[in-house]
Amino acid sequence: MTGVSATPFPSPEHLELARQVAQMVVVRTSGHLFDHEIGYPAWEANAATLAHYVQDLGVGGIIFLGGSAAEVGLKIQQLQTQAAVPLLMAADIEEGVGQRFSGATWFPPPLSLGAIAATNPDLAQHYAMALGAATAEEALAIGLNWILAPVVDVNNNPQNPVINVRAFGQSPEQVATLARAFIQGAQGHGILTTAKHFPGHGDTTIDSHLALPQLEHDLDRLHRLELVPFAEAIATGVDAVMTAHLSIPALDQRHPATLSASTLTGLLRQQLGFEGLVVTDALVMGAITQAYGPYEAAVLAVEAGADVLLMPADPEGVIQAVTEAVTIGRISRDRIAASLERIWRAKQRVAGRLTLPPESCHAWEHVPPPPVQLDALAQPKTRQLVRDILQASMTVAGTVPPCPGQQPGHNLVIVDDVVHCRFLSRTAAAITLPQAFNYQLQLLDHQGCQRWPQTQTLAPSLVQLFIRGNPFRGSVTITDLATAWLQALHQAKLLQGVVIYGSPYVLEHCRAQLGEDIPYGFSYGQMPLAQSLLLKALFANSGEVALSDSGFTD
Repeated sequence: MTGVSATPFPSPEHLELARQVAQMVVVRTSGHLFDHEIGYPAWEANAATLAHYVQDLGVGGIIFLGGSAAEVGLKIQQLQTQAAVPLLMAADIEEGVGQRFSGATWFPPPLSLGAIAATNPDLAQHYAMALGAATAEEALAIGLNWILAPVVDVNNNPQNPVINVRAFGQSPEQVATLARAFIQGAQGHGILTTAKHFPGHGDTTIDSHLALPQLEHDLDRLHRLELVPFAEAIATGVDAVMTAHLSIPALDQRHPATLSASTLTGLLRQQLGFEGLVVTDALVMGAITQAYGPYEAAVLAVEAGADVLLMPADPEGVIQAVTEAVTIGRISRDRIAASLERIWRAKQRVAGRLTLPPESCHAWEHVPPPPVQLDALAQPKTRQLVRDILQASMTVAGTVPPCPGQQPGHNLVIVDDVVHCRFLSRTAAAITLPQAFNYQLQLLDHQGCQRWPQTQTLAPSLVQLFIRGNPFRGSVTITDLATAWLQALHQAKLLQGVVIYGSPYVLEHCRAQLGEDIPYGFSYGQMPLAQSLLLKALFANSGEVALSDSGFTD
């Protein structure tokens, strides 16, 4: 193959066609080591199936979700040992490794950096570069070599249910600047980065996990706004670009972007000059599967110019479908060869981190995977970076008063989905700190609880809302349940304060509904550290003894 370095990797031409195609497939699995802990069995391969994919089929990579960082590290070592060709190990870690894998560092979402950039752009760039570096360091420590970040969509539509706080901001220039800094921060550590979701998913109101959004913008608008951060990411040397499952008639009146040759080959490759990996967004998403099914979608994606097929519903069937398309002449062997060359370049880039022992001058499969480095996770410097970003991006107005001992109030905590809530535990600050000021916990979940406020049962209340964008549910607006409680408490003059963790658009909604007289706090982060920083600030003048004795943890 032309353009490939002399690193001792096996040549892909020596693989049979089906195994060449398999190198283009990235399958999903759980980060948990044990099958009984798999959270999404319809999507996540168990140990036996995963071994089949890696050893028998020869898939090119794996995407992980869930589990602890330590488990993921051990699992990646096992899988790399099983693979004949080293695997790309990927994860959606837009908010640091701890976003997906417990024990590692969890950062607030990228829009927090956009908020900082509004007043201090230099500091925001510094934080974005530090975020990229910290994410790369912790990812590599557990064997991940491909970061499916940054999001470079311009989130200029507050009703967007899928991008929202995952974006760096609402202007293309700001997104481009912060994305560039993130990529540069990660690049120094020899890990792959990904700009997503091409050609721009920010101005949509439909969740592509559920259905196919459509953008009616003309080409001029796309070049002025949506494409600006992608062009900057490409110029910065981003390794991969992920496609968006959305319809843009100005680019292709027939196919969505993921399946569109005019979008992936014409626009991305030829006009923007991108030479790295083109990876599809997850092929299990409703925007694609509803119209095309798993096999035709994969074939169309390869025809369009995709190099990597991410998370197909049936990996083995997809490999067979693409192989058959090549055999019958629908897809040329040159098309497969071009993708393999780019995949090989990417694998060489991350495998270059490994030190070859003197006696090992043969194939890359004999190089052992690097050890898991747990001491590199959640270091004080990285945790301080999280604290700094949280403090610089949070908003506090007013002070929440304590409730008298003879008349306890309510600490009304409304979460989007309590079943999948990682950030509330018995010792979380959102629960324990208000107790020190005589606010007793009332926990509501808008998915399963239909407890509407009754005037006779109301008490002085602090309301805490954990709400951000909701992929797979298609709604970003504040829930009817939260709105009803806020309005009832405000009308009864019992609303002592409002705390919002997650979406700034929910904050805007609340302030418009309640006016300026209610104390409030906002944090982009939802983790316990964000809770403690925000509540400390809101209760700052209500009693230092209570703060010190509250027993909450960061």
